[in-house]
Amino acid sequence: MGAIISTKPELHDGVEVRIYSLNPRLQNYFTALYCFSVDIADGREVVDCHYPDWAGVHFLAEGEPHRVCLWGETPRERAPFTANGPTSRALSVRLQSSQFWSIGLNPIGWSRYAEGSASDIANTIVDGHDHAAFERLAPILEIAREDPGDPDSTARRMEDFLCNIRSTRSPHEEQVIALHEALRDPAIGDVEGLVERVGVSRRTLERLASRYFGFSPKLLLRRQRFLRSLGKYTRSSDSNWSTSLDGHYVDQAHFVRDFRAFMGMTPSEYVQMPHPLLKGIFTPRLAEQGAHQG
Repeated sequence: MGAIISTKPELHDGVEVRIYSLNPRLQNYFTALYCFSVDIADGREVVDCHYPDWAGVHFLAEGEPHRVCLWGETPRERAPFTANGPTSRALSVRLQSSQFWSIGLNPIGWSRYAEGSASDIANTIVDGHDHAAFERLAPILEIAREDPGDPDSTARRMEDFLCNIRSTRSPHEEQVIALHEALRDPAIGDVEGLVERVGVSRRTLERLASRYFGFSPKLLLRRQRFLRSLGKYTRSSDSNWSTSLDGHYVDQAHFVRDFRAFMGMTPSEYVQMPHPLLKGIFTPRLAEQGAHQG
């Protein structure tokens, strides 16, 4: 294991972000491992807005409880082990002085390491200890709290745990992988294209999408189209939304409607917000999402 990014943003942000790539045998199932260290005084908060994503688990190693909610809802303190299902809405993340670990489960990771249907917990945030879907990942909290002063060692222990945790191969694993890859392909813009690529009936595709991805195929295509546009914008030198739009958008007004639906705000409102937590992870995280293709 090695830290692929370790950055200290501007001092006034008070945020250090460390990103660890995992063992290749884990990379189909999990995102990179993220560690956020926040050091700010007087009870102030670092506030950010996270775009729609796959399921995630989050662990408070030390410090003040974090506050996470769907964008537009009332923030409230969360448990030390917090988890969310796949999201089609933005998350509001608020951190005080603390150390906080996060890792995402790709759809194939959900099929191996989570319990139940992803749609049952889509757009939902829960105490991971109280929800059966995340039972196998609960011991990571103890690992996070063993030695907050040595995040590199903590990351290695987390990786070792994930390499040795019990997993269950889904009988639909190949179809889940095929659907995930089809969604990441910018050439596919409709459900018929997904059906043809995955090689299943439309009804089977609907069941696969609900069980392992959390949403309908149509919504997943919309979300991926939006994320590709966001990914292109984040790496654009001219910061121009009109040149960043995915090819499946009819026009900019079409994109703005999707932006409002997924983020709860306009593109210009989003850009004007500070992003102390996300700015260090935009490129690798959106790349993991397949949002840098096309």
